[in-house]
Amino acid sequence: MNVRFLPLILLVLCTGGAQAQELNTKNVFLITLDGLRWQEFYSGADSLLLHDERWVDEVDALSERFWADSAVERRARLMPFFWSTVAEHGQLYGNRSYGNLVDVSNKHVFSYPGYNEILTGFADEAIDSNAKRPNPNVTLLEWINTQEGFDGLVAAFGSWDVFPYIINEDRSGIVVNAGFEAAEGDISAREAFLNVLQEQTPSPWSTVRLDVFTHHFAKEYLIRERPRLLYIAYGETDDFAHDAEYDSYLESAHRTDAFIEDLWNWVQADDAYRDRTSFVITTDHGRGFKDEWVGHGADWEGSNHIWIAVLGPDSSGLGEVRDTAQLYQNQVAATVVRLLGFEYGNRVAVGPPIESALR
Repeated sequence: MNVRFLPLILLVLCTGGAQAQELNTKNVFLITLDGLRWQEFYSGADSLLLHDERWVDEVDALSERFWADSAVERRARLMPFFWSTVAEHGQLYGNRSYGNLVDVSNKHVFSYPGYNEILTGFADEAIDSNAKRPNPNVTLLEWINTQEGFDGLVAAFGSWDVFPYIINEDRSGIVVNAGFEAAEGDISAREAFLNVLQEQTPSPWSTVRLDVFTHHFAKEYLIRERPRLLYIAYGETDDFAHDAEYDSYLESAHRTDAFIEDLWNWVQADDAYRDRTSFVITTDHGRGFKDEWVGHGADWEGSNHIWIAVLGPDSSGLGEVRDTAQLYQNQVAATVVRLLGFEYGNRVAVGPPIESALR
C-alpha cells in the first residue's frame, strides 16, 4: 500500500461520512486569494512599498486611492467588503499585531503544497513542487462529492492551470475549470461570450488567466448548476507580486474584494442560498517582509504567515479576532466539512475544525 494514501484512508474509515451537529449552513463557498499577505489584509497598503518607485509606477495616483494615515482606514480602502460586511457579521483571524496567529503547517510554503493543505487538511511533504502531477490525496471536494445529497453538486474554478491536478479532476470526477479552459456543456449565452472574450484577451502570464474570467465563469456556473460546495481560487495577487508590481498587486486585491462581494450579494438575493450559505476565505501562503515581499518559501521569513475569514449563518459576528491564539492552514478543510454537517479531520494528521467559526 502507498503510505501517502494512509491518512486519508484511515480518515474515511473512521469518519465514514458521519453527520455532525445540525447547522443552518447547507452550502459553502471556499475562496482563496493566492499569496495575499496578512500585512495588506489587516493594515492596507504598506508605506514602505507604496511610496517606492521600484514597485509603483504612479505613486501619487495609487496613494490617492489606497493611502491613509490610519491602518483601519487603509484596509477599508483596499478591501471594503471585508472591512464592512465580513468585519461586522463574520470572523477574521490572523492579525499578528494582536498575537492572533495563523500559519501554514507545510514546510515548503508555496502554492501546490499550500492548496493541498487547504483542501485535504494535512501537509504532505512529498508534494514539494508546483509540477502538474495528479494529487494522490483525496481533497475535501472529492470526499464531499461522495456524500448523500452532494453528488454532482461540487465544483471548482481557478485562475492557475495546475488546479485540475491539485484536485485530481480525472479521479475525483469534480467539475474543474481552471487556467485558460473554456466553459463546456449546456452553457449560457453569457458563458459562450466569456469563452470568446477569454480567447481574445492576452494574459500577462502563460499559466494563469486573469481573475475576471475565473470569477464570471464561476458565477455563471453557480447560476446554472447551483452547486452546494463551490471552490473559487483567484490568482492574480501572487503573480503581480512575483512581477514586483505593487500597484497591480493592490489593485488586484481590491478587485477580488469586489468579486467576493458580488458573490455574497447574489447569495443574499437568492431564496435557496440566503441564510444557508457560508463563505470560508483564506490564502495558500504569505510573502516575505519589506523588499522580500515579492517572494515566498521556506527561506523567505514571514511567508508562512496567513489569514482566514469566515462569514455565514453559523459563524457569530466576532469580527476581527484579537484573542491570542494559534490556528493553522490545515484546519480549513475540517471547518468546511463541519459547516456542511459532517465529521472530518478528527483523526491522524488532519487539522481540527475552527470551533469558534461554528458558533
